Amino acid sequence: MDIYYINNEFVSAEESKITVNDMGLLRGYGVFDFMRTYGGKPFYLDGHVKRLVRSATLIGLAVPWSEQEIFDITMETLKRNDHKESNVRIVITGGVSPDSITPQGNSNLMVMVTPLHALPATWYSEGVKVITTHVERFMPDAKTTNYIPGILALENARKQDAIESIYVDRYGNLLEGTTTNFYAFIDGKLVTPATGMLPGITRKVILELADGVFDVEMRDIKKDEIRLMDEAFLSASNKEIVPVTEIDCVTIGDGNPGKQTQKLRELFNEFTTRYGKGE
Repeated sequence: MDIYYINNEFVSAEESKITVNDMGLLRGYGVFDFMRTYGGKPFYLDGHVKRLVRSATLIGLAVPWSEQEIFDITMETLKRNDHKESNVRIVITGGVSPDSITPQGNSNLMVMVTPLHALPATWYSEGVKVITTHVERFMPDAKTTNYIPGILALENARKQDAIESIYVDRYGNLLEGTTTNFYAFIDGKLVTPATGMLPGITRKVILELADGVFDVEMRDIKKDEIRLMDEAFLSASNKEIVPVTEIDCVTIGDGNPGKQTQKLRELFNEFTTRYGKGE
């Protein structure tokens, strides 16, 4: 049984509830952050909490809890669950408003802990297919609960037997996936977008691990460069590093996970193993 935290109470997932008049439901007015654990330890919880609060600040959502309070509440919620490894989602919604649109500062805080489930092994051994979608997220620096464009883009990807859709802006730049960050190896350099996307916590760790191992370039990546990519991959908290072998029906490299991507996966796995052990 999963235990959640909902506004000063720890309750079972089945008993968790907030009012249907909440602005998070009526207006999509809310923010969230998401992470997984290693060795039962939430991966960079402090960074996720900071990003959560920053997201709320960007959309004018009141956060009547300190970062330390959110950190402590999350750790306590994890302790009340007994999963070997967990997914952790922290959500702040806008609360109730008399006119359903003017925030009153009565935000709700929720922490949801669920078991971590393994993703298909073939994603990592064989690589995955992704597509592109011409979408620009509203306020990409804020991780909000407004996911309609992402839901539609991901549904379109699934119809094409792809696992993700990469957003493309009006200038033809590749940005990020619906729930992932995007990278490519081009001419021996590890390239990833610098702006127009949500800076991932996992992304930050990957770039730190890559520093000194690969030449790293943060810049605009044109959609036209897909055919020039030797390798490509995605990253996300629950997906880690996923090799991409096809984009919009264009085969990347030789159609297999690339050696440089595999090297990064090894470095990341070593790092998270040490992290879970507290080293």
